[in-house]
Amino acid sequence: MSSPTMDLLRSEPMQLAQLIIPMESAHRTISYLGDLGLFQFKDLNTEKSPFQRTYAAQIKRCGEMARKLRFLKDQMTKAGFSPSSRCSFDTRVTLDELEVKLGELEEELIEVNANSDKLQRSHNELLEYKLVLQKAGEFFHSAQSIAAAQNHEFEANVMGEVSIDSPLLLEQEMSVDPSKQVKLGFVSGLVAREKSMAFERILFRATRGNVFLKQVAVEDPVIDPLSGDKIEKNVFVIFYSGERARMKVTKICDTFGANRYPFTDDISKQYQTISEVSGKLSELKTTIDVGQLQRSNLLRTISFEFEQWNLLVKKEKSIYHILNMLSFDVTKKCLVGEGWCPISATDQIKNTLQQASLDSNSLVGAIFQVLQTEESPPTHFRTNKFTSAFQEIVDAYGVAKYQEANPGVFTIVTFPFLFAVMFGDWGHGLCLFLATLYFILREKKLSHQKLGDIMEMAFGGRYVIMMMALFSIYTGLIYNEFFSVPFELFGRSAYDCRDSSCRDASTVGLIKVRGTYPFGVDPKWHGTRSELPFLNSLKMKMSILLGIAQMNLGIVLSYFNAKFFGNDINIWYQFVPQIIFLNSLFGYLSLLIIVKWCSGSQADLYHVMIYMFLSPTADLGDNHLFFGQKYLQILLLLLALVAVPWMLFPKPLLLKKQHQERHRGQAYRPLYSTEDSFELEIQSDLHGHEEFEFSEVFVHQVIHTIEFVLGAVSNTASYLRLWALSLAHSELSSVFYDKVLLLAWGFNNVIILIIGIIVFICATVGVLLLMETLSAFLHALRLHWVEFQGKFYEGDGYKFYPFSFASLSEDEE
Repeated sequence: MSSPTMDLLRSEPMQLAQLIIPMESAHRTISYLGDLGLFQFKDLNTEKSPFQRTYAAQIKRCGEMARKLRFLKDQMTKAGFSPSSRCSFDTRVTLDELEVKLGELEEELIEVNANSDKLQRSHNELLEYKLVLQKAGEFFHSAQSIAAAQNHEFEANVMGEVSIDSPLLLEQEMSVDPSKQVKLGFVSGLVAREKSMAFERILFRATRGNVFLKQVAVEDPVIDPLSGDKIEKNVFVIFYSGERARMKVTKICDTFGANRYPFTDDISKQYQTISEVSGKLSELKTTIDVGQLQRSNLLRTISFEFEQWNLLVKKEKSIYHILNMLSFDVTKKCLVGEGWCPISATDQIKNTLQQASLDSNSLVGAIFQVLQTEESPPTHFRTNKFTSAFQEIVDAYGVAKYQEANPGVFTIVTFPFLFAVMFGDWGHGLCLFLATLYFILREKKLSHQKLGDIMEMAFGGRYVIMMMALFSIYTGLIYNEFFSVPFELFGRSAYDCRDSSCRDASTVGLIKVRGTYPFGVDPKWHGTRSELPFLNSLKMKMSILLGIAQMNLGIVLSYFNAKFFGNDINIWYQFVPQIIFLNSLFGYLSLLIIVKWCSGSQADLYHVMIYMFLSPTADLGDNHLFFGQKYLQILLLLLALVAVPWMLFPKPLLLKKQHQERHRGQAYRPLYSTEDSFELEIQSDLHGHEEFEFSEVFVHQVIHTIEFVLGAVSNTASYLRLWALSLAHSELSSVFYDKVLLLAWGFNNVIILIIGIIVFICATVGVLLLMETLSAFLHALRLHWVEFQGKFYEGDGYKFYPFSFASLSEDEE
């Protein structure tokens, strides 16, 4: 039984298989294979359009049922119901029964909605009518009261004055013919308040001021009968004279969407109408409530069954999609399918085919047979909830070729560790760990909730963040930084001040009085002028060591790839010169760093490396670190110079020789290089007689050699980002601590201290725990994708996507 590590290092061995399935058991067989989820079907009908395939009608039928289910889901969402995960008692519903049931439910809901909308519109119209009756009635009653009072006052004044003209005027007024008095008409209704000013202006202009408009604001928003939206409105009454004015007023009301309602100036009839409208409103309210209750009960019943129905439709649609990918053998009355499956799943697939035939009462069983092919199989790694996120990091760069060494197994350790080198602070790491621990402890509950894009991404990578946090705690303990503050966690410092003058000034007055601090950086090195150059040197040299180690790992993995695929040319003329070139220069630099650390020498490594090229035979002087260093440098320089033509010339010549031997009929062993996609293209057709373009192969090798030589320098320099970001993180943390928290503490004021603590927490969370985390994550990602994976990983494969009901998406149509 293989270990999880080996499952990740090489993809699952795959095979191309053919299935011959009798027609009577085809549907059940595909259904059982969907439950198993270990067979990836190939489309054998690529020349046919979706409408020309055998089961196009069934897919269209499932699509229509899916549309009805989406309609039901929309109705449930609007009513405040969500599909229940509770299992329904009706577990044997068939597709035909479901189709009939969905049709009936859709028709019933459409009818209920139409009746409800009609009743609601009538209810809203009556509400507006009642408002018009109330507001306009108040206006008429007020106007009549004012007119009566004015008439009474006028009569009293007329009768009380003694004048020669008074009898004549009174006689003139009394002699007016009532039939010649002008009769004013009026229109009442409601108009949107935001349109009221424009409404008034248009009325004035259209009638040349020959109307009188009275508006009263309604206190609460009113539901418009047509749109169903809540709108602030005004009740209006327009007085006019003449039929022509009436037509103009009516058209303007319709243009502004004003709802007009009949109104009488008879007070007794007004009260009677209000009473009738109130009664109708009460009846409509009761009817609407009963209808809503019926609709809610119906949707509640649907919500209990919805998930089962939805899953059934998705399964049936996916089954017919697969059936459309199979070819139909008319003579044998069977379906023939091809696809990929893991070799380890052969027995499971055969048992599944046999069970499907038995359950279908088929006289002929399905046949499973392995096919020989030169086609590259899909890549499948067995992952779990811990390793899947790390594998996704690798797959985002490119899916591994079949049986290619997978960087994912190394990424589990190297990715969070390189992140932690840049993020090293065990206080910040502890905060990240606690946040991730919340996700992990509640992962069962959170996995079924919608968390939003950012939270969903963080939840999916919870184990990656957990590893990043744990490694950050480890490197933070090495750096001895807790929110930039050092602690004597593993004992007392090895140094003490000789006198009081050395405090917080420099290390000149420090003397070593104890043994070396057992773990990490001595706390006395923090807060001194010597801290910066010391930590700078430590982090910079550590970055170089880590970079050279990871690049060597990448080259070693290229060797294992070449060895696995039997490519001896890549082993001897690519791996060997690459490992020699890299370690002759930068491997030697790593050796010098370690020797200098162990010996305590003051040698200048920059001077050593520069004059190794400029003057290799010169005397080393104070930069001499070990016996034979001068001669070793000369030897390594010669090896580096030899490695370049070693990478450049032999490989194209050997490829040409192998090509010639193949066409002379001699023994030929095909190359399957995981490093050179160009060579794969040349040698993909083993039986072809294509011309060997030596010039193209040679140019490709020149480019590859130059890329590696220059990349060895640039990639090593690229790893210095570990030092730069670590220093930036430490300095930012120190600034927030010194200039915010300690500064607020120094004021001896509680309010300022509280404000300082709040600002410190916000800055720490926003900048250091969010922005710096994202920055370090992206830089660690670049180091893996370019500097590490670029040495051996092609990533031009394709994933194994078996037909599985478990992978059906919720949003799939």
